Amino acid sequence: MEADAKSVRMDSVAAHPLAELMECPADAGSLLNGSARSVDVEAGDAVFRQDDVCQGLYVVVSGLFVRKAERLRTRLTLGPARIGDLIELAAALGDGRHTFTLSAQTAGSVLLLPIEALKKAFDIYPPLRMRLLEELAREVSRGYISCCLNSTLHSRRRSGSAEMA
Repeated sequence: MEADAKSVRMDSVAAHPLAELMECPADAGSLLNGSARSVDVEAGDAVFRQDDVCQGLYVVVSGLFVRKAERLRTRLTLGPARIGDLIELAAALGDGRHTFTLSAQTAGSVLLLPIEALKKAFDIYPPLRMRLLEELAREVSRGYISCCLNSTLHSRRRSGSAEMA
């Protein structure tokens, strides 16, 4: 029963397909398509660094990437970024500063939708911004649920170890 409830929670915050999120009228779509550019990176290179000014929204096209951040003088690995992942919604929709560093674990490429083009697309078609804000909320919820699941798992392991002792 508990596993079913967790499954339902995770399903409710599942990532939406990129094509669905970016669906917009032809003029806004043409603007985004015309301004998009591919950025190739080698293994070990950073696509962007935490606290840098956000250049736009990124989509992983090929390769494997990792997200890392520094919080309270502690380095954290936030997780992988894989093909099709939409990267840095928080910075593109928020204060314009990157919240983590994105580095390539293997050679790969990302598609960059420049921030200026995104802002123009939002002016042309405001529902696009709302869809991306909704996706950001789902991303935050997924992180929270994942953290809670990991915490529960960790405490179960500790209590199981204590019982065995």
